Amino acid sequence: MNKLMLGSALAVLALASAPALAQDNASGVKLNVGGHFKGYVNYTDQDDTLGGNDVREIDILRDTEVHFGGETTLDNGLTVGAQIEAKAQSGDDTSFEIDESYTYFSGTWGRVNFGEEDGAAYLLQVAAPSADDNIDGVRQFINPVRYTGDFAGASFDYDNDLARGDDKITYLTPVFSGFQAGASYTPEADGISNRLNGNTTDADADDLENVWEIGARYEGQFNNVGLIAGAGYTTASREVEAAGEDDFQEWNVGLDLDIGAFGLGAIYTENNNGFDVNDTNETWVVGGDYTTGPFKIGASYLNNDNDRLTTALAGTEVETDRYTGGVTYTYGPGMSFRGSVSYIDHEAGAADGDATSVLLGTQINF
Repeated sequence: MNKLMLGSALAVLALASAPALAQDNASGVKLNVGGHFKGYVNYTDQDDTLGGNDVREIDILRDTEVHFGGETTLDNGLTVGAQIEAKAQSGDDTSFEIDESYTYFSGTWGRVNFGEEDGAAYLLQVAAPSADDNIDGVRQFINPVRYTGDFAGASFDYDNDLARGDDKITYLTPVFSGFQAGASYTPEADGISNRLNGNTTDADADDLENVWEIGARYEGQFNNVGLIAGAGYTTASREVEAAGEDDFQEWNVGLDLDIGAFGLGAIYTENNNGFDVNDTNETWVVGGDYTTGPFKIGASYLNNDNDRLTTALAGTEVETDRYTGGVTYTYGPGMSFRGSVSYIDHEAGAADGDATSVLLGTQINF
């Protein structure tokens, strides 16, 4: 399997270096600027067990990114492109940090991504309808609840993106009659990209290696019913395996139906937390929405059962239920106002807690 992936990558790179037949490549790929601003005013009332007794009730939350991207198609039919995405924050979280950086090659044979980009398990993953996909979508961009103590660093989404911040090679097939598949290989999952000092070390505790991802997705239309179905699988080995640890394994299945103005979907994903004890991490999500003109009304329910939410809670089953409802109003191309109400409840022995959040905001894509 390694040889097959390496052979595909070498074939693509050889094609990329072939003469472009009268194509003027003196200037290479010219990048354009884009990105998004996602900003919310948030009111959250949460128990002290989740975030301590000094959490501000009203605050402003946002996620801002700047994207640089462009592509060109050569006379031989090969499309070459590049994409760079950076988090642009200020205030207490001042940073301009590269989030993704990769190049890609595509043609009638499919597409290859090379660099720091999500893998096939995420790129082909099916998402359930949501109230506001920034808050209750497949990836949680805005987290209204501040988690500390036993819950420190927690977030509740369902993206299968184990090696999101690591360099990888991904191959995606062309779309055949609505069907597409893909596979990814990541040498090491440690969140460090752009290797400038040779190969990394190969015996680091807590690091994962040889991350393989596969995914498949189908999109079709049957009379007035649109259907999206998909599944994905991820596996990774531990560089150093201690007692109680195991190779990481994760999989997902999803189904989304669009019937006229109504949408209904459900997903299930499960992983073993990289352990062979206290290794249950299961997530169910069900969502629905209704679109009328510029308005979309949505609701979702998430349930997560995790035996190892944090090291402190290892062996304690943490059950999380999240209920979210909201409205999105599109007031221009790539521009929307969003409002939602969310209730989240955690049951973890003495660390039980709940939180209610109200968010009003806007998303502007540029």
